[in-house]
Amino acid sequence: MPAFIVMLIVGVICIVLGALNMRGNISSIHSYHRQRVKEEDKIPFGKGVGLGTIIIGVAIIIFGILSAITLYTDNQSFVLAGVVILVVGIIIGLVLSFRAMIKYNKGIF
Repeated sequence: MPAFIVMLIVGVICIVLGALNMRGNISSIHSYHRQRVKEEDKIPFGKGVGLGTIIIGVAIIIFGILSAITLYTDNQSFVLAGVVILVVGIIIGLVLSFRAMIKYNKGIF
């Protein structure tokens, strides 16, 4: 299976999980990340972590698409652009997720 198809599938899974988290279903987040979250903070916590997860998922999908374009055009600049977008998306997504964890869980671990 070509790698870009795997990237698209992983990106869609991240987006779905992020959307579920944003709606208040934080059961997909590991228990130690939600153990000290108050009941009234579950929705804002889910929104913060979910938004970060969605951003990571979108970055993965964009990278997958640019990888597919590179495969069919033999132009390596698409892969470089995809890597930049992927790294920036992961950093932004993790910062948003960690920020929510620190704010509502009083720490990352």
